Amino acid sequence: MERPSMPAADITLSSAAARRLHAIAKREGKPMMLRVAVDGGGCSGFQYRFDLVEAAEPDDLKVERDGAAAVVDVVSLALLKGSEIDFADELAAAEFKIRNPNAKSSCGCGVSFSI
Repeated sequence: MERPSMPAADITLSSAAARRLHAIAKREGKPMMLRVAVDGGGCSGFQYRFDLVEAAEPDDLKVERDGAAAVVDVVSLALLKGSEIDFADELAAAEFKIRNPNAKSSCGCGVSFSI
């Protein structure tokens, strides 16, 4: 049984991220969700992991915007509380990013952080 969507105050999905997820789903020909997780490691202590999935796991919490969704496992939730999942399409790279108010520092690439 899938858990209900999270309150918007905990984790949000930007409109840019929602648009990118819709574009990915259209290209793949099926609904896709972004799985966001935090793993130990990276140059700053923790690192973000992004995967595309078709379905949520039973314990996942779902974040939705404009019909697009991201899922977060309950272990990663505490480290992502208050964060925004965004998508940036810049000259150097097009990538999903996390704007995390809990991160005290992060590496230059923005994938790893410390609390």
